[in-house]
Amino acid sequence: MKFLRHCIVIAGAALLASGSAVAQTTVADVKYEEAASVQGKPLLLNGAGIRYKAVFKVYTAGLYLEKKAQTPQDIQALKGPKRMRIVMLREIDSAELGKLFSRGMEDNMDRAAFSKLVPGVVRMSQIFSEHKKLLPGEEFMLDWIPGTGTVLTVKGQVQGEPFKEPEFFNALMGIWLGPQPADWKLKDALLGKAS
Repeated sequence: MKFLRHCIVIAGAALLASGSAVAQTTVADVKYEEAASVQGKPLLLNGAGIRYKAVFKVYTAGLYLEKKAQTPQDIQALKGPKRMRIVMLREIDSAELGKLFSRGMEDNMDRAAFSKLVPGVVRMSQIFSEHKKLLPGEEFMLDWIPGTGTVLTVKGQVQGEPFKEPEFFNALMGIWLGPQPADWKLKDALLGKAS
């Protein structure tokens, strides 16, 4: 009986220890926790992958949602908070990154819809320009917070006022999830379809 109690205590301790370890997904040595929180709301890692430019690894990206979704339409339909976390794998000129993002948004929208977002696109490009460079290991996040807007955080610092329009966040997501994504393999990875 004493031995049985001892085994139960050991098993219980092992369960507690394993439960306290946070599950992670590692992409190019960058760890993405399986769960995150935006404004106190729990989110799940939908998928994570690498953005390649030719043969070079540029950054990793992880998409967090209130529940798993496998299509851009399902992601857009979710009403809760969302997060895109991007971690640089190589040094990049921030102004160039801002330009690439605005081009990625434009490539995945009709001209009239994009023209309505130009003030936000210009402001986002200015924010990135102010940072000069992003170095390997540095990160930024795009958080959609219902009722607040898109919050851009660069190197742990929130950058100015939120971008209020829901269309702005959806346009940003189009860079990675739209019909002309920056990287098709990354799109599949973010949608949880990567092999």
